[in-house]
Amino acid sequence: MRLKSGIFVSALLRRCQVEGAYAMVRRRGSEEAGAVFVKVAPLDGTAALYGPAPQSEIDEAYPADRLFGVVVAPGSPEADSEARMVKEMRFDPDLWLVEIEDKQGRHFLDLAKD
Repeated sequence: MRLKSGIFVSALLRRCQVEGAYAMVRRRGSEEAGAVFVKVAPLDGTAALYGPAPQSEIDEAYPADRLFGVVVAPGSPEADSEARMVKEMRFDPDLWLVEIEDKQGRHFLDLAKD
C-alpha cells in the first residue's frame, strides 16, 4: 500500500530540513492520492522539475514505492518549470507542488531508471 500523498510530502519536507535545504509546499493537493511534483531551484535562475514516473517504470516487486521522473531537466531556465506546472495544474487540480531551494540542486527523491 502506497503512502498517502500528504504523508509523503511531510516526510520530504522533513528530509530537506534535516539536510539543510529549504522546502515549501506551493500547492496542496489531495491528501490521499494527489500526484506530487517537485521543483528544485539551485538559486541561479535555473530549475529542474520532477513528477510521477510512468507506470511502466514501476517495479512490480515494489508497487508501493513512489518513483519520480525528470519532467524538466536540471539546468533549464526556471520559467520552463513554471510553464510546465501551469499545464499540469490545468490537467490535474489535485496535484501537489513542492519547491526545494538548494544550491547543490539536490532533490531527495527516488528516480526511475532511464
